[in-house]
Amino acid sequence: MKTKYPQILMLLGAMLAFVPILAVDHVLDAYVRFKETDIAGRSVAAVSRRIETGLLEALTNLDKVAGAHPSLCSPAFMANVEGAIDASFSLKQVIVENSDGLQYCAAFGRTVRYSPLSASLPLAEYEASIQVVALGDIAMPALKVGRAAALGRTVSVLVPLIGPTNESLARTVPTGGMVRVMLADGTSVLTVGEATEFDTSAAPAGFIFSQAFAGSFPVKVATAVPFAAVRAGYADIDVALTMIACLASGAFLLLAIHYVHSSRVSGYELERAIAAGEMRPCYQPVINLRTGELVGCEVLCRWEKPSGEVISPGAFIDYAESTGLAIPMTLSLMQQVRFDLDELCHLMPTLKVSINLFEGHFRDGSVVEDVQAIFEGSSIQFHQLVFEITERKPLGNSQQAHSVIAGLHALGARLAMDDAGTGHSNLAYLQTLGVDVIKIDRVFIDMIKPGTTNVPVLDGFIAMARDLGCEIVAEGVETEAQAHYLRAHGVVQAQGFIFSPALRAEAFRDLAIAINHAVAVRRDAISLVPNAA
Repeated sequence: MKTKYPQILMLLGAMLAFVPILAVDHVLDAYVRFKETDIAGRSVAAVSRRIETGLLEALTNLDKVAGAHPSLCSPAFMANVEGAIDASFSLKQVIVENSDGLQYCAAFGRTVRYSPLSASLPLAEYEASIQVVALGDIAMPALKVGRAAALGRTVSVLVPLIGPTNESLARTVPTGGMVRVMLADGTSVLTVGEATEFDTSAAPAGFIFSQAFAGSFPVKVATAVPFAAVRAGYADIDVALTMIACLASGAFLLLAIHYVHSSRVSGYELERAIAAGEMRPCYQPVINLRTGELVGCEVLCRWEKPSGEVISPGAFIDYAESTGLAIPMTLSLMQQVRFDLDELCHLMPTLKVSINLFEGHFRDGSVVEDVQAIFEGSSIQFHQLVFEITERKPLGNSQQAHSVIAGLHALGARLAMDDAGTGHSNLAYLQTLGVDVIKIDRVFIDMIKPGTTNVPVLDGFIAMARDLGCEIVAEGVETEAQAHYLRAHGVVQAQGFIFSPALRAEAFRDLAIAINHAVAVRRDAISLVPNAA
């Protein structure tokens, strides 16, 4: 056997020696993507701020001309309008018209020629509306910001979208790329640069892409440039790194040879909120009803606006799932979970962390790679992860869904059926999916009243879970009677307000450590009590 070791070590050393050369492209690609995405993000942010500034100025001017003289089209009104235009660099025109577009008056006695390029979108916060229009012979589209007035009339101000000409936007376009201005409903109102390749590409990963909203307005700016075009600009660095990698590989190979010879070797508002990181995880503890230990948690999503307002999941989860935004939202939550619970999962290696997945995750298929990329290398082990799917929206029997489930199981993670008993699943369906944990919905827990001795539906469900060999977690436990009943019927794990509501990360960590420390102290104290003779 000894004679084989140097050969094996030499082979491993030779293979590892080429890793630096093979890694150059990957490392440089990652660096280029990170750096150029940052540059693109700053460029997009600058353009979106210009649009936001223009819109805020337009609204200010709208307040001035609509509020100072209520008698529309009167001489005093017109004098005020023309004064506002003279005092503003961006304000091009003010018009008063009816819902049919009939103009009653406009600054300087002109008839304003314009044609709409988009639908009108509401600006509820400002009691106004916004529409993109083509104004006369001006190449740059204009923003028509209007507000309803008396007698069914509308007062509107017209300002350029960004600047007086397209050149002001063209200067921000990267070589071979494009900059596009869109409304929140997806309407493209202006594109500068080469957009054909991006629009027809089936692989968005082949582009450096960034987008940003113009503040709270329903206007967003996006930029895209082919990654290959950007990467070509780093050819000199590529050559230098390759040379360094070759030297490193050669040195490593020499060291390996020397080591062998010496016998040793080695997802409009919701999208913006997700992008802005306003979706925050809270953690609801799962308690062992027998020991009192905190054994896990369910990750729940809360939308925390900059104003401090917290929006519950019921207001946005269904919309996020139907639009596909649930996928980037879950990705963001998992990244925060890793940051929040990394140290706690190291201290409590048996702690289970339950994360909700949606039906779209099982059609998309990338969730397995996302889970591996986020948690690999962290203190949160894959076997500590439980991914919950809801019975209310069955996954079906598609090959893709089963592939995702198999992929999660292969990592060591487990699968839980949430809202169990509220959908249309049956024993065969649960067995086919390979569910490891069944979470009994609170609608069944609420059947337990003080003095209740049996709940046939609940008891049958518990028996079915046992027949499947699944763990059971009871949800929505709110009374001591419910906790006692569940424990007496063999349900070990439960969550609900009787134990704790969903907590922010720091409070959850403190609670977990405190509870399990108290349980450990009590267990040690009991073990010191001598047995009765």
